[in-house]
Amino acid sequence: MPTLCEAGNIRTLLDRVRSSLDPLHISYELIVVDDDSPDGTAAIVACIAQSDPRVRLFVRTSAHGLGGAVTHGWKQSDAEIVGVIDGDLQHPPELLPQLWKAIDSGADLALASRYVEHGNMRESHPVRRGLSHLAVWLTLPLQKAAIRVQDPMSGFFLVRRSCLRGVTLQTQGFKILLEILVRGRVASVCEVPFSFDRRRAGNSKAGIGEGLHYFVLLGRLCWNTLTTRQYSHPAPPAPERVP
Repeated sequence: MPTLCEAGNIRTLLDRVRSSLDPLHISYELIVVDDDSPDGTAAIVACIAQSDPRVRLFVRTSAHGLGGAVTHGWKQSDAEIVGVIDGDLQHPPELLPQLWKAIDSGADLALASRYVEHGNMRESHPVRRGLSHLAVWLTLPLQKAAIRVQDPMSGFFLVRRSCLRGVTLQTQGFKILLEILVRGRVASVCEVPFSFDRRRAGNSKAGIGEGLHYFVLLGRLCWNTLTTRQYSHPAPPAPERVP
C-alpha cells in the first residue's frame, strides 16, 4: 500500500483489507510504504502495527513516487504472491477474495478491471475517463497478444513473484502493471470487474508530472519491445553463391 498524505483513509483501508482477507484463512502481511507524509499517515499505521504484527510500516524520506514505493514494499517480503492497492479507497478491498481465487486457480496475474463487463469508472470526471481510455489505447501495440487485457492501467492487482524474475521495474510514475504485462514472465491473466469509487479524503496525486512519466514509460517499453523482437528472430541465411 503506497501512501502519501492518506491519514483520512488509511485506517479504514487497513480495516477493510483485513476483513476481506481474514475469511480466506491464508497467511498474509500488509506493507505500507509511506513517502514521508506530513499529515500523520505513518503515525496511524505505526499505532495499528503495534496491535497487529501483520501490518508493517516503511517510511521513505529520500525517495518518492508510487512505482518506487511499490517495488520497495515488495522487497521487504518473501511472499510468493505480491500485490498493490491504492491508499485512497478508490479500489474496493472487498474484491480481494475474487483476485485471490483467480490466483489460487492458476492465473499468474489477477487485476481489478474497470473496462471488462460489469466494471466501470462512472464516478470519475469525464475528462479523467477520456484520458484513461486514451492511455489504454496507447498500450495496445505494446501488450502481448496472448495476454492482452482491457485495463492495463489498473493499480489494484496480485501477481506471482516468479513473473517478476529478472525484471527491473521503473521507480518513477504509477503505471507499474503495464510494465509487468509487457516485460514480465506472465502467461495467464484474469480480469475481475470493479467500479472505480470516489476518493473519500485527501487529494489526488495525479498530475502533469505523472503524465510525463507515463509517456517516458511508453517510450521505454516501445524500445524494449522493438529490440526484443529484433533479437528474438534469427537473421535470414545469406544467399548461396552461384559458381
